[in-house]
Formats: sequence, structure tokens, C-alpha cells
Amino acid sequence: MEPWLVVAVVAALILGVVVLYNRLVRARVRVDEAWAQVDTDLQRRHDLIPNLVATVRGYAGHERAALEAVVETRARALQAGDPTAREAAEDELGAAIGRLLAISEGYPDLKADAGFRDLADELAATEDRLAFARDFANHRVATYHELLGTFPSVLVANAFGFERRRLFAVDHAGARRAPEVELSSGGAA
Repeated sequence: MEPWLVVAVVAALILGVVVLYNRLVRARVRVDEAWAQVDTDLQRRHDLIPNLVATVRGYAGHERAALEAVVETRARALQAGDPTAREAAEDELGAAIGRLLAISEGYPDLKADAGFRDLADELAATEDRLAFARDFANHRVATYHELLGTFPSVLVANAFGFERRRLFAVDHAGARRAPEVELSSGGAA
């Protein structure tokens, strides 16, 4: 066998490993970017909650249990460390927010308050953004997993220790949708 042929084959193999390694790194970075967007949207939701609670408290202060549930679940969500605990805490927070918004239905003055309506609209928009960001992140994770599992990139992934990433999954049906808020004033048109 010619020495130049051996060098060419080795160079092609090295080039192939480099190309596959770079594709895996790019896919992993895209997954991290997508999850960073989810974190940004979660933080936005967390930032809206104190204002929402304060507004509801002004009109429905005696609904203490619902208000405390939102505050407590928000605190747990902010403190959750690992992704599984964070998902569970965020699901619980979404359910608590939904209950708080449902309580607002019984208070016409609260529903008529422009500040409350603005907060509820912003929260609904944030929930929509969050749902989109989670779907996008799951898509990025799936694409990354495809790369990890297909030949020949699976060889490079195993050799360099690329690990699978978590998909976002909702455990209960109530967290699968943003809370619905009816903001009609109920008055004569």
C-alpha cells in the first residue's frame, strides 16, 4: 500500500471525527440556548407573580389560602435545583396561578381593574411564550438526540462523552395549557 494513501485515509478519518465532533458541539450549544430561553420566560413569569398577588390581595385579601399558595409555590420553583424538581415546581406554580385567576372571576371590581387586566394579559402572553420556548427546546433536544444515536456520530459522541439531555414533560393535564382568564367586565355594552 502506498504511504500517501495511508496518510490520506488517516487524514480523512481525522477530518471526519472533527466534523462530527463540531456538529455535536453545535447541537449541544443549541440545546443549552433553547433551555436558557425557557429559563428567561420562567423568570419573566416569576417577576409578574408578586404584582399579580398584590393586586388580587387588594381586592380579595380574604382569599388568603390561594394567595399564599402562589407565593409559596413561586418560592419553591425559584429554589428548585435539579431539572426534575424544577419541572414539578413550575407545574405546581402554573396550577396555583390558575386557581388565583379563577378566584378573580368572583370579584367584578378586580376584573375591572386596568392593572389586573394588564397583568393577566402579560401573564397569558408569558405563558404562551413559555409554551413555545419549551416546545422549541424539546425540538432542539430531539435533534441532538438524533445526532447522538445515529451512525457514525454515535461513535464520536461515545468517545468524547456527549450525554443525552432532558426533554420537558408535563406530568399533569392541568399544566398542559396556560390558565384561561375571562376579562370581560360583565357590564352592559
